[in-house]
Amino acid sequence: MIHLVKKMKKKIGVLTGGGDCPGLNSVLYGILLKVTDIGHTVIGIEKGWKGFLENKTIELDITRLDDLHTIGGTLLYTSRTNPYKDAKKIKDPVEKQTRIEEIAHQMASQFKDLEIDALIAIGGDDTLGVAAAMHEYAGANVIGVPKTIDNDLSCTDYTFGFWSAVQLASNTMDNITTTSRSHQRIFVVQIMGRDAGWLTLVSGVSTGADIILIPEREFDFEKDIVNVLRERTKVGHKYHIIACSEGAVPSTESLQRDFNTITQETLDQLPKDDYGNPLLSKLNMSKIITKELNLRTDLKDFFLKYDTEFEVRDVVLGHTMRAGTPNSFDRILGLRLGVRAAQLALEDNYGLMVSLRGEQIEVVPLSEGVKKKIIPQDSDLLELSELITKVKYESRR
Repeated sequence: MIHLVKKMKKKIGVLTGGGDCPGLNSVLYGILLKVTDIGHTVIGIEKGWKGFLENKTIELDITRLDDLHTIGGTLLYTSRTNPYKDAKKIKDPVEKQTRIEEIAHQMASQFKDLEIDALIAIGGDDTLGVAAAMHEYAGANVIGVPKTIDNDLSCTDYTFGFWSAVQLASNTMDNITTTSRSHQRIFVVQIMGRDAGWLTLVSGVSTGADIILIPEREFDFEKDIVNVLRERTKVGHKYHIIACSEGAVPSTESLQRDFNTITQETLDQLPKDDYGNPLLSKLNMSKIITKELNLRTDLKDFFLKYDTEFEVRDVVLGHTMRAGTPNSFDRILGLRLGVRAAQLALEDNYGLMVSLRGEQIEVVPLSEGVKKKIIPQDSDLLELSELITKVKYESRR
C-alpha cells in the first residue's frame, strides 16, 4: 500500500521598507500570483521592519486584490525603521559587530512569532542591508527585491519605480519651462537623489535642462552656474532651468569663496535618519542656490543689460516623484521580479537578490546587491548633459 505524503503548506512573508515608489504593489502581485498558483500562502508584514518586530501581519488574498499591479504605492505600508540603529552607535568595532550579530539572531527568531517560513524583503540598500545581515549571521531564509527610485543599487540595470519617477520629473520640468519662458525666470528644480544623480541626470537630459547638478560631481557655483547663466543670456536666452539633485554639493573651494548662506559646518551638522543618512531635505540645496543667485546684484545688472528679467525661484519635487501609478515598464518589471523572488522562496534558495540584467531576471548574492551604484565619470549621459549645457549658447554666438 502506497502512502502519499502531503507537502506542507508554506507561508511566505513579504514586507516593503524605505520610501514608497511606483511598482511596489506590482512586486507584491507578482509574488501573490506565483505563490497562490502553487497553493501556498503569502503573509503581508505591515510597516516594514517596524511591523516585522511588532508582529503586524495580514494574510493576503489574491481574490480581493485584483490587478493590484496597476495601483501605486504599497498596500502593506512602509517605514524607515532600522533594527540595527542602536548597534550603529557603538564605537568599539568588536562590540559593535557582536551586537549586530545578536540582533540578527533576534530578528531571525521572529520568523516563529510571525508564523512564516521565508521572508521576501522589498527595499533599497538600507532595508536589504538588514535582510543581508540576517542571512549572513543567522542563516535566515530571506530574499531581496531591489527598490529605489534613485536607481542606485548595484547588480541590477534598473530598479522598478525609476522610470515612473523620471517621467513624473520630466513632465513637471516641461510644465515649469512654460512658466519660466513666460516670465523670463530662472527655476532651480530639486530632484531626489542623495548619493546618485540618475534621476536628475536622466530627467534633466530628457527635458533639456540648461544646467544639471549631481552628487557624483561637486559643482563650482561661479563656473557651473553663474558663468553659464551669463553666457546663455549674452546670446539671447531669456529663461533657464537648473536641475539640481538633492545630494549635489559645491566643492570646498567654491563653498568658501562663493557662498554666503551656508558653510561647511552647515553640511557637517545635518541631522541623520535611522540609517545614518543625512537628511538633505533639511538642507534644500535648490533653495540655497536660489538665495545665493538672488544675492548677486552683478548678475541682475548683467541680465538687465540684455533686456532680460532676473527672477530666481526654486521648486522641490520631493514626494511628488513617488506619487501616482507605475508606468507600463515598472508594472511589468515589478511583476517579473515578484514572480522570480517567489520562485526562489518556494525552492528554498535564500540569501539572494533578484535583478534585471539586460532582458533577463537574474539572481545575485544579497550581500552584493545592496552595494551602491553611482554614475560613472565616463558615462555617455554625462557627455550628453555637458553638450546640452555648452552647445546651447556656443552655437548661437
